[in-house]
Amino acid sequence: MITCRSKDLKHSLEERERYYSGIKLPENNAVMLHTCNRIELYHGEGFAPEDVVRHLFRVVSSLESAIIGETAIQAQVRAAYENARNTSRLSAEMHRLFQHTLKVGKRIRTQTNISKGAMSHAYAVIEILKQDNIDISTSGITIIGVSNLNESVIKYFSGKGNQTIFIANRTYNKALEMGKKYGCETVKFGELPCAIGASDIVVSATSAPHLIIKKGDLIKAGNITLFDLAVPRDIDPEIALMRGVSLYNIEDIEKRIALNKNIRSCEIKKVEKIIETEISRFYALS
Repeated sequence: MITCRSKDLKHSLEERERYYSGIKLPENNAVMLHTCNRIELYHGEGFAPEDVVRHLFRVVSSLESAIIGETAIQAQVRAAYENARNTSRLSAEMHRLFQHTLKVGKRIRTQTNISKGAMSHAYAVIEILKQDNIDISTSGITIIGVSNLNESVIKYFSGKGNQTIFIANRTYNKALEMGKKYGCETVKFGELPCAIGASDIVVSATSAPHLIIKKGDLIKAGNITLFDLAVPRDIDPEIALMRGVSLYNIEDIEKRIALNKNIRSCEIKKVEKIIETEISRFYALS
């Protein structure tokens, strides 16, 4: 009988890696799935009980994830199965269980909205740009502030074409470091008006206690989209009244994320219905 043993992990990355390295897996018929917050071991031969099948289907559907609808779990389940298949012998039933599980994950993401919509500030920025039909690949972009949030935005932007990305930070060396990492141009704070003037998109997220961009700093002729992700604000709200300017602040971003969370929550019953249908199909095919 195939069993599942699960352990929640709330430790640092280093502690989790130490924990993983200390696990001695059975030589055969074992699939170990580890994510950022749990480790699960599927082991055994023969029959797969319904509670194990249901649990694995819920896992791959992201219903057991910290963020419902996250998509990384599908790849993590696939990697766990592929690793076990390549390094040990798996029973026919274990193969069938994981192959069916991956099909369930794909069906759920295709037929429901459980994974639709941005759930982070960085991806909400990307979502808005796509919604506004702004071509990121040809846009000039200025990023103000060196932070995890801005780095997430840069990671997405830097792989999307031949656009110019400027990075500015109060501590210039930090901007230089991130600029080298992602192949971006670095500008000093005093050069911000020129960088903004050459940009179609501006993302600002600093910890400054005062405004970073004022009306007089906007010298660009034409359309420009600005994102103020700072608290307190980095960008003068009156800029939104200027012709050709679209300004989104942190409240706009968080409203979008809250709406997306609500959409995903409304999809849970649909996902659970598909899971029950797939459980029946799994046993019908056995």
